[in-house]
Order: sequence, then structure tokens, then C-alpha cells
Amino acid sequence: MKKSSFLKSMKAVLWAFLGVRKKAGLQDDVASLSFVHIIIAGVFGALVFMAILLLIVRAVVSH
Repeated sequence: MKKSSFLKSMKAVLWAFLGVRKKAGLQDDVASLSFVHIIIAGVFGALVFMAILLLIVRAVVSH
């Protein structure tokens, strides 16, 4: 079993957000990543995504 890291979890969440993932990569993630890391990375990724959307909307509306 491979050691879990938060960086690997962030990478897996990023691939999930993009919707591009091979089945072998998914199975590797399930076997090696920590559930807690995935939850934290998902929440962090969602917050970053919302912040980027808000910045884009503010930039468009201000012009």
C-alpha cells in the first residue's frame, strides 16, 4: 500500500473536477489515499473554484 499525501489527494480532486480520469488511476487513488485528505482537498478545491468564479463575475460586471 502506498503512502497517502495531501498533495496526491489534491491532484486526485483536481482530476475529478475536470472529469478526466482513467479507471486505473481511480483504483490506485481508492487504494492509497486517505478519506480525510480527500474531503479536505474537495472542500478546498470547491472554495478555490467559487473564488475564481466570483472574481470573473466581478471583473465582467465592473466593466
